[in-house]
Amino acid sequence: MKKQINEDPFFDREALKYANPIPSREFIIQHLEKLGSPEKYSSLAKIFNLNNKKSREALRFRLNAMLRDGQLLTDRKGRYALVKQMEMLRGYVICHKDGYGFLVPDDGGSDVFLNPRQVRGLFPGDQVLVSVTSGSKKSKREGAVVEILERSLTHVVGRYIVEKDVAYIIPANKNIAQEIIIPKGKEAGAKKEQFVVAKIVSYPSSRSSATGQIVKILGKNVASGIEIEIAVNAHGLPHVWNDEVLQECAAIETSSIKNQRSERKQLQHLPFVTIDGEDAKDFDDAVYCERQTKGGWILYVAIADVSHYVEFNTKLDQEASNRGNSVYFPEYVVPMLPEVLSNELCSLKPHVDRLVMVCEMHISSAGKVTNYEFYEATIKSQARFTYDGVLELLENKTKKPVVLLSQLHELRDLYHSLLKQRKARGALDFSRVEAKIVFDDKRKIKCLKPIQHHYVHGIIEECMLAANVCASMFLLQGKIPALYRVHEHPDAEKITNLRYFLKGLGLELKGGDKPHSSNYADLLKKIIGRPDEHLVQTVLLRSLKQAVYTSKNTGHFGLAYETYAHFTSPIRRYPDLINHRAIKHLLRGDKLDNYCYTKTVMQTFGNHCSLTERRADDATRDVVMWLKCDFMRDKIGKTFAGIISGVVNFGIFVELKDIFVEGLVHVTSLKNDYYKFDILHHRLVGKRSGVVYRLGDPIKVVVTKVDLNEREINFELA
Repeated sequence: MKKQINEDPFFDREALKYANPIPSREFIIQHLEKLGSPEKYSSLAKIFNLNNKKSREALRFRLNAMLRDGQLLTDRKGRYALVKQMEMLRGYVICHKDGYGFLVPDDGGSDVFLNPRQVRGLFPGDQVLVSVTSGSKKSKREGAVVEILERSLTHVVGRYIVEKDVAYIIPANKNIAQEIIIPKGKEAGAKKEQFVVAKIVSYPSSRSSATGQIVKILGKNVASGIEIEIAVNAHGLPHVWNDEVLQECAAIETSSIKNQRSERKQLQHLPFVTIDGEDAKDFDDAVYCERQTKGGWILYVAIADVSHYVEFNTKLDQEASNRGNSVYFPEYVVPMLPEVLSNELCSLKPHVDRLVMVCEMHISSAGKVTNYEFYEATIKSQARFTYDGVLELLENKTKKPVVLLSQLHELRDLYHSLLKQRKARGALDFSRVEAKIVFDDKRKIKCLKPIQHHYVHGIIEECMLAANVCASMFLLQGKIPALYRVHEHPDAEKITNLRYFLKGLGLELKGGDKPHSSNYADLLKKIIGRPDEHLVQTVLLRSLKQAVYTSKNTGHFGLAYETYAHFTSPIRRYPDLINHRAIKHLLRGDKLDNYCYTKTVMQTFGNHCSLTERRADDATRDVVMWLKCDFMRDKIGKTFAGIISGVVNFGIFVELKDIFVEGLVHVTSLKNDYYKFDILHHRLVGKRSGVVYRLGDPIKVVVTKVDLNEREINFELA
């Protein structure tokens, strides 16, 4: 049965975009749902009564775009179908160093386990089509790879090895379990043990290894700075600005700030300030707080208006989307945006006009947001403060006169009220020690020292959390496709195992089958000061899921919010930039039909940004571990005090006290006994001696081996 194009519920929108309107994505999906079976392109063109060549070609482009965005699939006959009609899942792959992996579905459902045989021909990030072989959407699922839709990697970085006339690369990314064979004549002069970049010539399959040719020699692993170059290449981090992006940046006019005056609120008279770390270069948030005569405060959170400069689907936008986020290595950044934006035009430097998105919040004396408003504005920051500098001012440790001191006092008072609300709703707060790497002039680690977090960090954190919650509520009420920051409840199995562990310590996690974050928070209070506080905190933390980006809001468990989204860091996070566009669309009263994103495309962005976040974490972890290995190379044979930071079936991980370096005591080095791994109690138990090595126990170890190539440190008991 033929369909008339004007039957399309989104015909008016398509008519605005195209001289010869074609069926909207929604109309195509609606039709395929009614048919219930795959259709060829030619059949769809006839059904939609597209008679001229331009319209038919436009339909082909649209169908291919829907394939790209995961809305459609094609079968072996080239027919188009909805994913659910094919009874398959599309998504990207997470690979584990032990050979297995997971599919993260585009539809946002639970991950699908892939056994090592299925992962044999895959690389991390590959887009694949999977048939679910067991389990259900709410329980653990296992699948089989049906088709590889798109490869994530074109190059691999690794260590060049030659053994018995066979040359190959061991990938630096440990999540790539396969070696890359380098055929004769493709070595490009590389020498044994050098780190190289290889272009993939043929991808791995279930029967054969990948092959490649060396295109760049990075050098030996001891060269200063090579660890970052290795990590950037190993994890496929986009790091080069192409000419088209640079040309677009060059065309951005600084005068556009003045041209925006009539369209924005002019807030240059308000004494906004930025408060950041000592080393910060991009300032994307500024705050101003004033007390109300009737009680409570008005809090202004101003965020750099990145979306004004980075327009939808430009080359600059595409590159920012591809990067997903900035990547922060020790003393080196791979930015999401070029420096002309991140460090200049979008950076809220003091005493210069800057374009911003403002979240203005009315907050009661009890710390509750009673009203909020979003709008575009221009501000002029009055000062660039640091966390430690503000602490000195508030604690009267400096005698310098500061005009803005009264505002800092208001921010502190507001913080205490917001903190009460945080505790009342049951948000989690794990006490953790982070270490900062201090380099010498040769970029070698001089020392690692703990970062001292104090309440001034909390002031800014609570202000940003409040703005993010308001953003999520605004987006949810506007019913517009957006990206939410979701932290789901822990799995039932992990809760069961956690309770079994706690019972052995005389502790209890309340809350029944689905404990609330407040139940976790109550338990964290009870263990303060106990000898096993660190142990219990670690086990509680490991029972939680990882937060992700998704188009469907299901709340944030750890922060105890019913709805949460990222809004406050668009310079360094692409989801924030997407949400700025959504907020602007709502503010301008534009029709949702004309919005540049659909919910399906938004879910694809959620998966992608979750992947780039994980990719950044893996890359920075590799660099930090390499630097720590380099730091420990001259300490072989020395004894250190530490704490057991992890227990696995092959040994115990130990973090050294004061220097924050972790290494492994392999189970084979535990002499004169056979040790059984007790997974529920996080311990190794000697079968004959009864000796126990448990998570959180203090221990003394000797450094026995440091392997820069594998980024591993080995200990033995002292």
